[in-house]
Amino acid sequence: MRIFHVATAADWAAAQDSGRYTTSTRGRTLAQEGFVHAARGDQWQDVRRRYYSDVTEPLVLLVIDTDLLDAPVVEEPAVPGAAETFPHVYGAIAPSAVVSVVPLDGTTVAPPREPGPAAAPGPSFSSLFLGEVFHRVLLAGLVLAAVVVGAVVGQALAPDWGPLLGTLAGLVVGVPVAVVVGRRRDRRLDRRLADHGSR
Repeated sequence: MRIFHVATAADWAAAQDSGRYTTSTRGRTLAQEGFVHAARGDQWQDVRRRYYSDVTEPLVLLVIDTDLLDAPVVEEPAVPGAAETFPHVYGAIAPSAVVSVVPLDGTTVAPPREPGPAAAPGPSFSSLFLGEVFHRVLLAGLVLAAVVVGAVVGQALAPDWGPLLGTLAGLVVGVPVAVVVGRRRDRRLDRRLADHGSR
């Protein structure tokens, strides 16, 4: 799974030198907070706007592959009692778990360091953002199509309870299929990024 973290370019450079990213959020370290704040693809823009809008130093978006982390990731509310949850990384982030670094202010930053030849820059902000939006719309459409088909079949079989049962069946089938498709897309993107970085 991909999660995202807004960072200063200076903190990212320090992490590459030390081999550990330990900034939890703006002005707070991992030691102070207990975890590193992260966000899903549909959350990081709001995090940037709310907490980093007045930052004048260069910012980057770290794209983190949770399968490459040594630390656990836990979905939790940002504040107790809140409905929305965010991914929290309970440990330092190794630079090797950062699969892409996207400049958020037009500056050029060093990509994740890997052994061998220098890695090529990652995808642009626009392509990353539009790809995430398109991917989420596609998955939502897939679930909606399964729900509609289930409701139509249910109506044909049993006019009273059929549409409701068909809708539920469509959800039961559509959501897992969307999850599988999403994971396959993430694996393909991982391979593409790995190929891009090895050039």
